[in-house]
Amino acid sequence: MVYRSTERVRARLSASRERIIAAALEIMAGAGYAGCSVAAVAERAGVATGTVYRHFPAKADLFAEVFRTASQREVDAVARAAALERTAARQVSAVVETFCGRALKSPRLAYALLAEPVDPAVDAERLVFRRAYAELIAGHVAAGVASGELPAQDPELTAAALVGALAEAMVGPLAAGVAGPGTVPGLITFSHRALGVSP
Repeated sequence: MVYRSTERVRARLSASRERIIAAALEIMAGAGYAGCSVAAVAERAGVATGTVYRHFPAKADLFAEVFRTASQREVDAVARAAALERTAARQVSAVVETFCGRALKSPRLAYALLAEPVDPAVDAERLVFRRAYAELIAGHVAAGVASGELPAQDPELTAAALVGALAEAMVGPLAAGVAGPGTVPGLITFSHRALGVSP
């Protein structure tokens, strides 16, 4: 009986934690980090403010976890899109198109994830996820170089440069909430040139 009770408590705590994260993501999608207070998150999640602090001792801890959750979802979506393509250039194009397309569907949240000033804990997570995107791209570039599709190059350097360029190029459109019709195609062309292939 004690075992079942403990399981139930764990399940309830886990569900509460997930509601808190989901509530914070919803608020951030509309108002960014600046508009995301612990009280607002608690209200949206249907829990007491103290419950938020039970799961996340500081607001920075909550923001870091929300960032990890949202960013992992984006990395996974980009990886799935790239996996559907057969050539390295098309795989990198899929990364660019999916990353930018998804960001532009939720520009306020994407801006918060990419660039909004917030907390050193979130900045540290940004670096982790930039590396995740770079590793994904580097894998495709390395395969393209090995197959002869792409010219010789340092896959990690190319990937890091592409990730930095994409993030920087998207900050303005995301802050404005809109991108021109040539933004994503232009970034795909840019990525092809960076890879050393014709657009």
